[in-house]
Amino acid sequence: MGESPLLECVPNFSEGRDPAVIGRLTEVIASVDEVSVLDVDPGRGTNRTVITFVGPPDAVVEAAVRAGRAAAEAIDMRRHRGEHPRFGAMDVCPLVPVAGITMDEAVVHAHRLARRLGDEVGLTVYCYGRAALRPERRDLAAVRAGEYEGLATRLTDPAWAPDFGPAAFNPRSGATAVGARDFLVAYNVNLNTTSSRRANAVAFDVRERGRVVRRGDPLTGEVVRDAGGNPMWEPGTLAAVKAIGWYLEEFGIAQVSMNLTDISVTPIHLAFEAVCEKAAARGMRVTGSEVVGLVPLRAMLEAGRHFLTKQQRSLGVPDEETVRIAVRSLGLDDLKPFDPHQKIIEWRLRGGAAPGLIDAPVAGFVHRVASDSPAPGGGSVAALAGALGAALGTMVANLSSHKRGWDHRWEEFSAWAVRGKNCHEALLRLVDDDTRAFDALLAAFRLPQDHEGRGAAIAAATRDAIEIPLAVMAAALEALAVTRAMAEEGLASSASDAGVGALLAGAAVRGAHLNVRINAATLADDAARRRYLERGAELEARARDLEAAALAAVEAHLASPG
Repeated sequence: MGESPLLECVPNFSEGRDPAVIGRLTEVIASVDEVSVLDVDPGRGTNRTVITFVGPPDAVVEAAVRAGRAAAEAIDMRRHRGEHPRFGAMDVCPLVPVAGITMDEAVVHAHRLARRLGDEVGLTVYCYGRAALRPERRDLAAVRAGEYEGLATRLTDPAWAPDFGPAAFNPRSGATAVGARDFLVAYNVNLNTTSSRRANAVAFDVRERGRVVRRGDPLTGEVVRDAGGNPMWEPGTLAAVKAIGWYLEEFGIAQVSMNLTDISVTPIHLAFEAVCEKAAARGMRVTGSEVVGLVPLRAMLEAGRHFLTKQQRSLGVPDEETVRIAVRSLGLDDLKPFDPHQKIIEWRLRGGAAPGLIDAPVAGFVHRVASDSPAPGGGSVAALAGALGAALGTMVANLSSHKRGWDHRWEEFSAWAVRGKNCHEALLRLVDDDTRAFDALLAAFRLPQDHEGRGAAIAAATRDAIEIPLAVMAAALEALAVTRAMAEEGLASSASDAGVGALLAGAAVRGAHLNVRINAATLADDAARRRYLERGAELEARARDLEAAALAAVEAHLASPG
């Protein structure tokens, strides 16, 4: 069974100062069943609010229609002033595929949304991005050229008739751009200046489009044109980046405001460092930055690892610590607090998930194991033992990477720490997976004897109940490799920790092997049963060798302390 489709919507509204209006917009979105509002980010200087919400496609489209109607009723564009480009009350409304849905499907939903906003709400709607119905409308900047003030004139041009809704100018609501796009990070870098002109100069330095080439003064000089009379452009340094500079009266600073349209091409940390470099060349200093809306976890982890690498620090630290390094290095709490659990989309979504075994306190886990329920049982406990063993190996690697006099070895120990971290994260997931597999096996056996799919369900559940402990064995074997290396090469003062880690990882392999054997015994497929048993025996034999080598290294340290 595939993932349930999950669509993100990130409408931008031309109101960032009136809490009542912002609250009303948020309320109508949240009123739709199955929709989760993840973030509400108002900007006073930009007079703009970005609301991020997710849900099944039909629910998301309905919520966006209701929000468009509320915006048209509550926001009067004739009175709007703000730093951000805009041409309507609901200015832009992009849909972003999150899970279980393709971009092509997101485009279909964007067209449904655009049609409903035009037909039911009466908005003038242009489709942009992947949802553009005309190639010249793919770029949002081209669609919004002239902004609200130029919209009335533009609507008289047949070439710029809207894709949906009335072609007549509505001075109150303006126009709306509906699109489909990949995940975009709205990212602003703060400068120690009040000059929007200087911030713009830095923006032109870094944005992909760059700046128009001029003779003499780069801002006021004569524009250089090609043979066809078109202005010539000098590209900026960052691909997949759009940027402008502006002044934020609320904080008394200028910013370089960027849209990172493909963070696999230009990630956050490289955009930040490029602005730092260009600002310094113009006599300015970066004081921090901010993420508008939500950010993917991978972007924050990549940033944290980048800065850890520059510091020659181990990369095998927990994700929470890696993110903390990113937040501090990027100065993400310069203007307002940055809460990773609210701003990182995966962590925000995780907050609504049912807690698993690994989310329980230590005492709670022990008490659940001790209860009269057969699950969690030995399989989950074996996985947890392996995770603890891997964590100890990771700890020794991280400590060794910081040892005075071993600076030249930090990458070696960092690599071991990363291997250990990957092990304990995999084993933690398997703690819950083992219990779910056991529950699924019980459910299959409880099907009525005459149920048509009972045999197939039991066979499939039995295979899962064998393959998951085999995965525990493989991950714990890798943890043994880490603990052995740390017993032999790591800090001598932490040899006992590496030894305890090896004992736990070895116990995980042997314990999971017991589960493989007991579940394989019920498998009707003789050939598959033999393969599973042979694989389990092979993993345990290798584990015993690694554990013995690790403990021998520990004993050598204990025999000659210091």
